[in-house]
Amino acid sequence: MNEEFIESLKEIVKEKGIDENLIFSTIEDALVLAYKKNYGSNNTNVRVEMNRTTGDIHVYGQKNVVENVEDELYEISLGDAKNIDPRYEISDIVEIEVTPKKFGRVAAQSAKQVVIQRIKEAERNIVYNEFITKEFDIITGTVIRKDRGNVFINLGKIEAILTPNEQISGEYYNFNDKLKLYIVEVKNTTKGAQVVVSRTHPGLVKRLFELEVPEIYEGIVEVKSIAREAGSRTKIAVHSNDENIDAMGACVGPKGIRVQNIVNELNNEKIDIIKWNKAPEEYISNSLSPAKVLSVYVDENSKSAKVVVKDDQLSLAIGKEGQNVRLAAKLTGWKIDIKSESQANESDNLSESEE
Repeated sequence: MNEEFIESLKEIVKEKGIDENLIFSTIEDALVLAYKKNYGSNNTNVRVEMNRTTGDIHVYGQKNVVENVEDELYEISLGDAKNIDPRYEISDIVEIEVTPKKFGRVAAQSAKQVVIQRIKEAERNIVYNEFITKEFDIITGTVIRKDRGNVFINLGKIEAILTPNEQISGEYYNFNDKLKLYIVEVKNTTKGAQVVVSRTHPGLVKRLFELEVPEIYEGIVEVKSIAREAGSRTKIAVHSNDENIDAMGACVGPKGIRVQNIVNELNNEKIDIIKWNKAPEEYISNSLSPAKVLSVYVDENSKSAKVVVKDDQLSLAIGKEGQNVRLAAKLTGWKIDIKSESQANESDNLSESEE
């Protein structure tokens, strides 16, 4: 150990953002183990002190002060202790330097291994601590490669994997493409931080609206619920906490620019902005947009609703392959049964004839 080593170590510690005292303490702990392995035993009581400026190393054997010595390896008499320092009393610990002459070489090797290991651990923790604060948030990454359906994304200090399940159907990812991604989870593993990202998560839509719509970011307009079939269609229910602010208008933006920016980011995924209402009848009716609803009958106990629409609105209300009603049910949390006006009348007539 020498001053040059110490200076280099301090530069690395500063660059990596590691606590200097932590690294020196860790080295000293490692040197205790190195001493026990090469010069003592696992039961040897020693302390290693490393000078933070010069790199000088001193090893001190520790002995308990006792009246009668039974084991000279671990104990020292009160009289002998007072010969070293008159202030010693029973139960104190006396330190006697026992630094081996050739301990420097062993110390250097041990210190090198510890420093490398500690720096790797610190770097992993720094990356993890940085990304854990971004969990459930949006991040922009760059596509660097594709392999077996997985897309590898450069997030700066770490790579993330966009798995097939988290990719938007029909979306293509090319080298150097910039993508906005939703961070679903950040894990701290033995191999370092692992960031799980998604393009399909409903949270991506919510965060995009928060970025595009100042009223949502400021809490004036609230996102109540989102239902999404990524790559195809999303329904988002919004509510204004200020009667002077139109929630839907705020989300659409001047000339539709706000919602269009989000649609463009999601490669033309359709977005229905729904006005939330605490009355389930109104909320369910709104959720079936763009279809026009004639009436809604709700059953609070079964959390189900029967909806009647004009005959020419039935296919629109149900949607292609049932998508519109399926998203409406997911958005509101209600089971929805839709009938056309003529179907409802037939059902009513049948009920009356049975009576």
